[in-house]
Amino acid sequence: MDIAALKAELISGHPGTGAYNADDALAADELNAVNRTRPLSSMTGSEVINAVDATEWAALTDAQQQKVWDIVHLGEVNPFGVEATLLIGVFGGGSDTITALAAARAPAASRADELGLGIVYPGHVQNARA
Repeated sequence: MDIAALKAELISGHPGTGAYNADDALAADELNAVNRTRPLSSMTGSEVINAVDATEWAALTDAQQQKVWDIVHLGEVNPFGVEATLLIGVFGGGSDTITALAAARAPAASRADELGLGIVYPGHVQNARA
């Protein structure tokens, strides 16, 4: 646990809700609450292909399937870059695949996750406040 980073967060307050509760257990709960998203800077090809809906995949032409394979074989895929635009072009904006990819590129997270703190326990908060 990075107590210095936790202390800085407790002093500055939550960016969305302000000051943390004075009770250590409640402050830890606020930090651990999964109530935000954390946009990813990259996704693996495997993460992308696992979001593809099987029925939609089967409906693609060979050329469209090849375009998807070309994208996922880049290695690291920018989920907000040209790759995303190309996948929307293949599957369509309202498709189950694009909906799943949109969720996968910005997974649910807690403030503690965003800060790289892992799970925060009341004892951590108490130490940071000491």
